[in-house]
Amino acid sequence: MSREKIAVREVMARYAPFAAWAFWFLMVWSVAMIYLGNGPTLAREWPIAVAMAAGSYVAGSTPMGGGTVGFPILVLLFDEPVSLGRNFSFLIQSVGMSSATMLILCGRLPLAVRPLLWSMATVLLVLPISSRLLVPFLPDDFVKLVFAVIWAGFGIMTLVKLKQLLTPHPRIALRPSFDAGVGIVVGVVGGVAASATGVGIDMVLYCVLVLVYRADLRTAVATSVIIMAFTSLVGAINAAVLGHIDQAVLEKWSAAAPVVLIGAPIGVLMMRLIPKGITLVIVSILCLGQFFWALQTVGLTWLTVGGSVTAVLVLNTCFHFMYRFSEPKPAPAA
Repeated sequence: MSREKIAVREVMARYAPFAAWAFWFLMVWSVAMIYLGNGPTLAREWPIAVAMAAGSYVAGSTPMGGGTVGFPILVLLFDEPVSLGRNFSFLIQSVGMSSATMLILCGRLPLAVRPLLWSMATVLLVLPISSRLLVPFLPDDFVKLVFAVIWAGFGIMTLVKLKQLLTPHPRIALRPSFDAGVGIVVGVVGGVAASATGVGIDMVLYCVLVLVYRADLRTAVATSVIIMAFTSLVGAINAAVLGHIDQAVLEKWSAAAPVVLIGAPIGVLMMRLIPKGITLVIVSILCLGQFFWALQTVGLTWLTVGGSVTAVLVLNTCFHFMYRFSEPKPAPAA
């Protein structure tokens, strides 16, 4: 047998689990839609399916979950409740980000394993607690601004540090105890953010990896995809247990699920082909655009504008010190 045929068989065997997952999901989804007679629902919900085609691509190729597109589309554009945007984000990312995760694992992309595992263990506890004790008391406008601030901060950080992020450099080796501390902090901060908005922990872990660990962008993105997939599954199960998954969420999910099933893995593949700088710049500009969009939706008052801009500046100050933390220290003079 020729080397080419052997290589093809090895690739097919490696990606067989992903192919099986995609095939059986589409089969079950198709049977369910036919049995339930959901044709009219799918036709009515086509806008969210189109929006999530872009959202799932972003989810697979950047440190932003598909809910980063779905949440503002539903909440800011369609004026749906924050709870619907949040629960839809959890459900749709449970498909798209899980699909991208399977492709990442099949492709054996490098990951920051220890911080990832600690983050997963922490968010498993933090998200359900936060969703019960904190989220019910947060006004919708406040949640919209939290979402806007998080992603505006990410957009500014990316544009300011773009040259450094694209410059190859060795990953900084830190002690396992530091990895544990980082993972716990990421799980707490990101878990609270995700419990309110449906996204956020992926950006938190990504920023830590590229700013503190100086990890390669592809490693950081792949790791952020996996933590968001896990967090989305935890969030979806938690929302179902609390009885928060209503008919409107399920209808929108059923229309967009097969789209993100394929869209997110395409994003993972394109991450290897399209220059990283182009994707990051486009995404960063979108992050800043949704910030001003959210401010206009909530209301341009001194409190909302001043508080949001201050929060973005504080967040970027934190990013700056995270980056300075891992800068090489000058050798002491002899």
